[in-house]
Amino acid sequence: MQPNHLLHINDQPGRYPESWYAATVEGALELEQLQGEETCDVAVIGGGFTGLSAALHLGERGYKVCLLDAHRIGWGASGRNGGQVGTGQRVSQDELEAMVDPGLARAAWDIAEEAKALVQHLIARHKIPCDYRAGAIHANHRRRYDRHSERFVALLNEKYDYGKIRYVPRDEMQTLVGCAGYHGGTLDMGAGHLHPLNYALGLARAAIAHGARLYECSEVSRVDKGAPAVVHTAQGRLKARYVIYACNGYVGELERNIGRYVMPINNYIIATEPLGDDIARQLIANNACVSDSRFVVNYFRCSADNRMLFGGGESYGYRFPKDIKGFVRKAMLEIYPGLKHTRIDFGWGGTLAITMSRLPYFQRHGPNVFSASGYSGSGVALATGAGAMLAEAIDGVATRFDVINRLPTPGFPGGGAFRSPLLALALTWYGLRDRL
Repeated sequence: MQPNHLLHINDQPGRYPESWYAATVEGALELEQLQGEETCDVAVIGGGFTGLSAALHLGERGYKVCLLDAHRIGWGASGRNGGQVGTGQRVSQDELEAMVDPGLARAAWDIAEEAKALVQHLIARHKIPCDYRAGAIHANHRRRYDRHSERFVALLNEKYDYGKIRYVPRDEMQTLVGCAGYHGGTLDMGAGHLHPLNYALGLARAAIAHGARLYECSEVSRVDKGAPAVVHTAQGRLKARYVIYACNGYVGELERNIGRYVMPINNYIIATEPLGDDIARQLIANNACVSDSRFVVNYFRCSADNRMLFGGGESYGYRFPKDIKGFVRKAMLEIYPGLKHTRIDFGWGGTLAITMSRLPYFQRHGPNVFSASGYSGSGVALATGAGAMLAEAIDGVATRFDVINRLPTPGFPGGGAFRSPLLALALTWYGLRDRL
């Protein structure tokens, strides 16, 4: 098999991108490569939230776990994302109710809430220094979405007994986000945000403490399925009773049955110079994270050192833009024109994975091979929960895993060959709609 170009086309081998997250990392790890032959109970491919959570929860259950990452722990989307810990699945709960039967919708909601609680539990239990802060704002860029926000809050308050979210009218919203470009929306104090790379490294240290062996710079070239399965790298191989694909947008051709349902897309973030506490609170009054109602969503928050971290823009080719800072700065200035003269200190990109339905793709690829991916931008909580569910499934209790497996995730039209151009056309349309 040829090397996975997604792992190499935009980044230097074994190095984190030049992000604000990498510049402010706490407790960096330097782990060895896999060398020679090893034997384990479970081989985990991918050192992001899914794989790390799976390694930790399997280690707690007494399994011998080996985790392989092609570069560094948290190198992929898990160490580059917006850090938002959201409520529910990627689609809103009313949308999910229209897609599946009531029992499945409720079960998926419960699982998402358990995943969100798990993030906070792991942070507290393992003393992970990731600066978790409560509060998530959803801001409507068009007035016509306000009525839906009101109905959505009522649904969660009344049907799901979720009282941590409320409707925010336009006047309050403009105060909360410090600009006149938004209408109403919601404030969810049960959601929040964190430093994702520090969170990933904290999960890694916890997994190691529970006996997991983690290897960096150990790119998997192929997997021979069987009993045992054999996982190959350039330097060695693993014999394992079970295999977990936790690669998300970087799976490439390693497992084509994932690639039919999960598509990699790129997204980008910039970090400004430190703005000071007064200016930061003018931008986001309550220090919550923000996402808006655009299909190609803008998402932003202030960092612990009062930088504006602003994410936006998607691309569907493999290469990142040459000028990421300029690419994202344009979107930021549409929201905050007052930051026109603010220096941009960092700009980076990352590759996440989406599905056609925006719901996660969980699958068995044989009696001893599992995968979880396709979080569609909501992976901080959902991927953490996925790792716990993978551990449960391997341990013989797949109840929660099977709930997510039942969610509709149709394959991309035309399979892998046509998914990218077709989705690019669709996203172009949605981008135009965002501006109407």
